[in-house]
Amino acid sequence: MLLALLLAALGRQIPAASAAEYCPDSQSQILTDRPDVTNSSFVVPTRSLQAENGINLTARGASRSIDGTNTRIRLGVAHCVELLVDLPDYFRPVHGRDPTGFSDVMPAVKVQLGPLPGDVVFSATAGLGFPTGASRISGPGYNPYIQFPWSREIGGGWGLSGMFTQVWFTGQKSNAISEVTFVVEREVGAHADLFVEYVGDYPNHGAPRLFINSGAEYRFTRTQQIDFHAGFGLTNRSPAYFFGLGYSVRFDSRF
Repeated sequence: MLLALLLAALGRQIPAASAAEYCPDSQSQILTDRPDVTNSSFVVPTRSLQAENGINLTARGASRSIDGTNTRIRLGVAHCVELLVDLPDYFRPVHGRDPTGFSDVMPAVKVQLGPLPGDVVFSATAGLGFPTGASRISGPGYNPYIQFPWSREIGGGWGLSGMFTQVWFTGQKSNAISEVTFVVEREVGAHADLFVEYVGDYPNHGAPRLFINSGAEYRFTRTQQIDFHAGFGLTNRSPAYFFGLGYSVRFDSRF
């Protein structure tokens, strides 16, 4: 019911968003939701299909695990509106006893709104995780979520961005988590960006998980990107360290 209300609220914003002139088109450079945790505040262009992929190595205590292909498919269905889906991600330990298996499939809708005062670009996302994966990885129930990414250019190639996420885990004792991120980004030439990111996960039961993420992305064509990221935890419940590589591609005029 909550997800239906969220989608209805987003739907009422679509006519206003569709009239906006600042949303990306097929001549725009690729903009991805990776490699940082903070998603892009921009949607993909109308009639464009974008695939974002990656593989990660994560260390928690004495355990080491890998996951991939960390794939998100994004489809621009209208001006300033996209549908997206996170495909099941496979987790496997390479040392220790971390769980093995797939995560859930998670479809969502994203609408780019604004711009807000101060030239802040803002978007809203509502999605739902279906219990298709291993329960030790994603939990036993349906997991609705909302996200609100934002960004602002501050001049000289510098930019700020962030995101608030709320996820509900049905059927679990710790049944909700709030996540806050903040990113400082710097353009390096016309095709590359560097970033440093703070991520804080705050469950409604238990201690927070805080970590620092950093990395870079390089667009070697207008529609293709490679990236990497690495970071470390700030609390005992956070990963000790992690590292990831990724590749993304956009196909324009798909329908």
